[in-house]
Amino acid sequence: MKAVHFGAGNIGRGFIGKVLHDNGYDVIFADVNAEIIDALNTERGYTVRIAEENGASYDITGVSGINTAANPEKLEQAILEADIITTAVGVNILPIIAKSITPHLSKRLEDARPLNIIACENAVLATNTLKEAITKETGDLAGSNIGFPNSAVDRIVPIQTNERILDVKVEPFYEWVIEESQWAGDNKLEGPNYVNDLMPYIERKLFTVNTGHAAIAYYGKTLGYDTVSEAMTDSKVQNFLNDVLAETLDYITTVYDFTAEEQNDYIDKIIKRFVNPHLSDDLNRVGRGVLRKLSPNDRIIKPLVHLHNEGKNHEALSKLVAYAVQFDNAEDPEQVEMNTVISEKGIEGFLSEHSGLEDSLIQEVISAQ
Repeated sequence: MKAVHFGAGNIGRGFIGKVLHDNGYDVIFADVNAEIIDALNTERGYTVRIAEENGASYDITGVSGINTAANPEKLEQAILEADIITTAVGVNILPIIAKSITPHLSKRLEDARPLNIIACENAVLATNTLKEAITKETGDLAGSNIGFPNSAVDRIVPIQTNERILDVKVEPFYEWVIEESQWAGDNKLEGPNYVNDLMPYIERKLFTVNTGHAAIAYYGKTLGYDTVSEAMTDSKVQNFLNDVLAETLDYITTVYDFTAEEQNDYIDKIIKRFVNPHLSDDLNRVGRGVLRKLSPNDRIIKPLVHLHNEGKNHEALSKLVAYAVQFDNAEDPEQVEMNTVISEKGIEGFLSEHSGLEDSLIQEVISAQ
């Protein structure tokens, strides 16, 4: 069995690539990073280390790489032979990846073997984004042997420097949930969880892991901390995180069928991940993309608006918005853009136009500053 994975970075190698390897796939990484691709073709393997005290190490073997810019013919052959195609490139890059896949699908359709194409991105229904870009050129692929299941992925891969360029350190925890109804064929992966309704798992992760990370970053920076592990030593940060996640628990357990006990167990696992000193991340990096994080359907604003409309407690999420608009990272283009809008229209104008907040909720945010 063969897999083509677009994105040979740490997440691709340390998470998705490892799961594919563990399922017996020969993994071909496709990327434009010549240094990484050359190393893959020279070494034919790398080591994944688990980021914990006395963490285990796993040797990933039988891998190779294709420079998509320099070797389009090799990419075509790989796609024609592939049983699964995955990505970990960032949702904004998916339309570009579609252009690399699309020209070869007509030939691949002549093969009766099922092919699953999955975008493993930190975004809601990312495979739909990839599929739309592909079918814009190919036309409707309904009824074909190609499946486009959406998925939800979660694994922290910290910033790192390793002696061997391909080796990667990852946290012990991972979750990969796949949309079962869209899976083509019977050859499912071991490790991922297959579900009929993906949205509960997407939002549980988004409003626990991502909202929690945002709470640590935006509040931690106001207290002068630089990293997640530093911030999590402060009881004020811990208490604020608990308050935020108590509110998102209310959202998750009322909108979906998760029980409070299930969500509290999930929260406990997430907090253990946040305090793992082997995973500490820079708060500026965690807080990047502030415009996306403050958009109406993302990790802060959506649960805040829901709880506000239902007359439920949302004080901590209001404070989180206040900390987010005060965040200062001049290296983040979204931060620079947000600051420009705020300087022109004020915080009220920004939150009204960008986040879609009504005036009463905006005033709560202002009061929380």
